[in-house]
Parts: sequence; C-alpha cells; structure tokens
Amino acid sequence: MTQEEIKRHRVESVLKEIIPEALGTLDDVRINHLVVTDVVCSKGRSDAKVYLDKSFLNEKEQGEALRQLRVVSGYISNHCKQSEGWFKAPRFTFEFDAQPEYQSKMEDLFKQIASRKGSDEETGENIDES
Repeated sequence: MTQEEIKRHRVESVLKEIIPEALGTLDDVRINHLVVTDVVCSKGRSDAKVYLDKSFLNEKEQGEALRQLRVVSGYISNHCKQSEGWFKAPRFTFEFDAQPEYQSKMEDLFKQIASRKGSDEETGENIDES
C-alpha cells in the first residue's frame, strides 16, 4: 500500500465519523439520523462519495433526503474543515448503499445451498464428487 493510499484511507475513516456528526447538528429530521455506511474518496481526495443506509426509507423519502443533502453539502464540508483543521474538504456526493441488500441476498442463497446439500446427504444422493 502506497503512502497516498494510506492517506486516502485515513481521510475516508475520519469522514465516516465526522459526516454523521455534521448531519446530527442539522434540524432536518429527514437527514439528521441517516447512517453513513461508507465513504470512498477519489485518488486526489478532492471528491468523496458518501454511502448511506436506506433500510428505513422508502423511494420518496430517499429522493427527498438526497435533494436535501445536496443543499447542505457545503455546510457538511465546512463542518469537516473546521473540526479537523483542514484547508479544504472533499466535494461530497451522496448515494444510498445497495450493498446490504446484496449481502442479504447472498446469505439467503448460501442458506438455500446449505439446506439443499443437507437434504441431499440425508437422502443418500451424491453431489458432484469430482
């Protein structure tokens, strides 16, 4: 891992902590309780994509939240600069994270495979032994 990658990962880690703090200081109930699942910075750390948990929001609420986050992104950027003493902060883009849904589907598939394998062993069927 290069020195630049280490710095980028460090900034991502700090942003995962600071962004929820900044959101919590806002008076807007649509966004102040959003959970940040991940932050991915560009190579130069000038842009950052913030992934949010969407499990408690429907489609309409997600759209409203993203719209409001675009409005307050400057405030969040200033909050990050002030709390960390940075000269500049990345430009934020916000997106809802689909990864938990994918993980859940994968876990369900593995459970189905395990249950099928278990039922095949009980019936004495051979499963591809190559």
